[in-house]
Amino acid sequence: MGAAGSSVLARLGLPGRPRPGWLAVAPLGLAAVALGAVVWRRARPRRRRRLQQVGTVAQLCIYPIKSCSGVSVSAAECTALGLRSGHLRDRFWMVINKVGNMVTARQEPRLVLISPTCEGDTLTLSAAYTKDLRLPIQTPITNAVHKCRVHGLEIEGRDCGEAAAQWITSFLKTQPYRLVHFEPHMRPRNSYQIEDVFLPTDQIVYADACPFLILSEASLADLNSRLEKKVKATNFRPNILISGCGVYAEDSWDELLIGDVELKRVMACSRCILTTVDPDTGIMSRKEPLETLKSYRLCDPSEQKLYGKSPLFGQYFVLENPGTIQVGDPVYLLIQE
Repeated sequence: MGAAGSSVLARLGLPGRPRPGWLAVAPLGLAAVALGAVVWRRARPRRRRRLQQVGTVAQLCIYPIKSCSGVSVSAAECTALGLRSGHLRDRFWMVINKVGNMVTARQEPRLVLISPTCEGDTLTLSAAYTKDLRLPIQTPITNAVHKCRVHGLEIEGRDCGEAAAQWITSFLKTQPYRLVHFEPHMRPRNSYQIEDVFLPTDQIVYADACPFLILSEASLADLNSRLEKKVKATNFRPNILISGCGVYAEDSWDELLIGDVELKRVMACSRCILTTVDPDTGIMSRKEPLETLKSYRLCDPSEQKLYGKSPLFGQYFVLENPGTIQVGDPVYLLIQE
């Protein structure tokens, strides 16, 4: 066992035990939160906790461009601002309209048909019957920086250039759009300004509210057992999909340990019409699976101030301790003794 793994178990008050080398933590320095490294969210006293395996990581997915197709990865760093694999960062690019407001699949369902990939220093956008667009990961500093808005909160984004704007506008065929990129020196949004169940130190870039969304395969299977037309995990855009657990087990997980990464649950994810966009066709039904979810996944009346009348599916988590996670990793529930 490496020193990093030993320190994690020691901090949990657990004896050391052999672990495969591929579970070693990625070397992340203490840098600014905007760079994706972690400043501890709270001073936490030493306490003894035991581990209970509750599942296994079945899939990891990064969504580089908000509302566009995701990229499945075999391993990823968990940073304060979400998953990272090389130059791919979760929701670090976004489509905006001419006044700087975010554009998502709620307004433009066909965004889900755009597939971003990364090779070397190049981001490639692909879509059916459309020539690929290749963009530099590092946007030229001479490009304009826009003041953008995501759910009413202001955040900056550097313009990715005319070629990107023309490509996206031509593909969507509705109105002029531009693509922007978040850079490390820019200020993230505060999750606390969206929902006060978050801490003032919790931050996000272009994601709706939280850097990590966890869903279980069992919950998806239960939903599909109620649907005439089955849906995929991609309808719900989780970052971490878990196998080997009970139906809606993720609702009760408070703190998780995956590899050397500690995650803490904050709230459930309330669902909107974006879930009714077919990820294969880009067509929005506005009905399913949302209507079925509303029939059995509404919140307790005591929580209506937080969730309203939206159904809940999947759970939002924030980072407590950084590291690397991998498909196949066991997922442990941290239980305080």
